[in-house]
Amino acid sequence: MSTTRSHDGTPIGYTAIGSGPAIVMVMGATQFRGIDPSAVALGRILSDRFTFVIYDRRGRGESGDTQPYAVAREIEDIAAVIEAVGGEASLYGSSSGSVLAIEAAAAGLPITNLVLYEPPFRVDPDDPLRTPADYLTTLEGHIARGDRGAAATHFMHYVGMPADHIEGMKQSEFWPVLEAIAPTLAYDARVMTDAYRDGQFPARWQRVTQPTLVVTGDQTFPFIPASVAAVTASLPRARSITLAGQGHGPSPDAIAPVLAEFMGSD
Repeated sequence: MSTTRSHDGTPIGYTAIGSGPAIVMVMGATQFRGIDPSAVALGRILSDRFTFVIYDRRGRGESGDTQPYAVAREIEDIAAVIEAVGGEASLYGSSSGSVLAIEAAAAGLPITNLVLYEPPFRVDPDDPLRTPADYLTTLEGHIARGDRGAAATHFMHYVGMPADHIEGMKQSEFWPVLEAIAPTLAYDARVMTDAYRDGQFPARWQRVTQPTLVVTGDQTFPFIPASVAAVTASLPRARSITLAGQGHGPSPDAIAPVLAEFMGSD
């Protein structure tokens, strides 16, 4: 485990596994190194060909959380990690982390390739769970009042988890972890809402000229295929593939060959 510092001085914890060209994983909401052994397993599979880098996004795990938050600061965090591991990297983004990876490429960071796993936009106007207009303000209101449990519950309702499942989760060992990082759920919401407004992706995405692979599983949430298609169409050099038997969190054994082939190991 290592630490680098972002432009604003925030410490960013990361782990680098293996040797070779760097792949930086940009995790989605609720993910960080301390609770995601699958990321380490993925790094070990790729370690003979790549340096696989897992970092804690700000406010999670061993990374700091300098205020006020801005998406631009998260992009600076990625820049600091890339600099720490050699000055150039490919990015593998997971869920909302894939959207942050796109933003990092649009900002001009030294990124060679992008693999984006299931960017989770709700692009269907008839989707009953389409993001409500007050989602972010309600979430930030819970956080401002210090009610992290309500913030976590609000997030889980938004992603479509049934109420009885949420109540069951509250009895699990994971719930205190989720409450601890609840303020960062608003960060992911900012990333998503900054990138998709009024049914449109931003013009800045046309600056993402890196080869891009957008990946989905055939066992995922119903709204994901439309999102993958829309994101793929919005990026200049993107194509998409579907992995058999995979849901919103792919197994290391399933995603590793995709990364290895697309990142040009052979």
